[in-house]
Amino acid sequence: MTLMSVASSRRAALFGLAAFLSGCASGGHRLLSQPPALQQSTSSLQDLLALPPPRARLDTSVFRFLDQTGQHRPNQNFADYSFAVTQGAASILIHALRQAGSGTWFRVLERANIGDLLQERQIVRANRIEYAGPDKKALPELGPLLNAGTILEGGIVGYDSDVVTGGAGANYLGIGANVQYRRDTVTVSLRSVSTLTGEVLTAVETTKTIYSVLLDGSVFKYVGFNKLLQVEVGFSTNEPVTVCVTQAIELAVYATIMEGALSGYWAFADPATQARLTDAYLRANSGRTFQPPPPSGATPVAAASAQTHGVNHR
Repeated sequence: MTLMSVASSRRAALFGLAAFLSGCASGGHRLLSQPPALQQSTSSLQDLLALPPPRARLDTSVFRFLDQTGQHRPNQNFADYSFAVTQGAASILIHALRQAGSGTWFRVLERANIGDLLQERQIVRANRIEYAGPDKKALPELGPLLNAGTILEGGIVGYDSDVVTGGAGANYLGIGANVQYRRDTVTVSLRSVSTLTGEVLTAVETTKTIYSVLLDGSVFKYVGFNKLLQVEVGFSTNEPVTVCVTQAIELAVYATIMEGALSGYWAFADPATQARLTDAYLRANSGRTFQPPPPSGATPVAAASAQTHGVNHR
């Protein structure tokens, strides 16, 4: 075989390898590409949606729900200044509140961007003063805003990375595989505060575990004289941190409803259903005991909410 034929064979082999890798890359792109979709339905969201309606709908507000950990994304190779958890937890909390009981439990009032709302109302008020309606008559005054009977506060209070790490592997005659795993945890705190008295009515904390798994395998052996076969393949999966934070917040909303029902601050429309759900909630939280409702002189949150903005329901 001449040198020219050897060079041609090598070029053909390189072109063939490049075409193979290009095909794998394009095929992998088509395989991994997914169309946009709505939020995935989780077990915690299903529990929220399935809640029976309350005796009275609760008006509540969320001013802020921040990342209080201040932690950055863990990275063993270089300093990563991206935050470890989402900075939009307030939006996630508002969405979870609106899903409780398929929208029957909470009427959420806009407070996170209250400045934008007040500025827009000023524009509407100025237009109604300066301009007349289609019939040349003065436009009616802008009605009052609703007031919240409770304020929900708290935030993401903990993010612990590498709580558990480990791995296992084996290799025999140049053929082997190994698996590595890591476990992180995120903690969410949520409390409800009475607008009338400033009393903290309920306070709950929830924790969600975040799993990451890496699996890879390799083959390294001679298949003939001066012929070496080397193959590597790997796969990793990481639970999305935002999805885990969402589940922790959804569970916190569910627990807040149960804690308030146990303490008598609000109630389900059906007493028998409330007894069944709160009993299951207490049994799921081992070591918990029944909390008696507040004294008869205490004002329930539903009544307090009505007192703070009774003018709005005339």
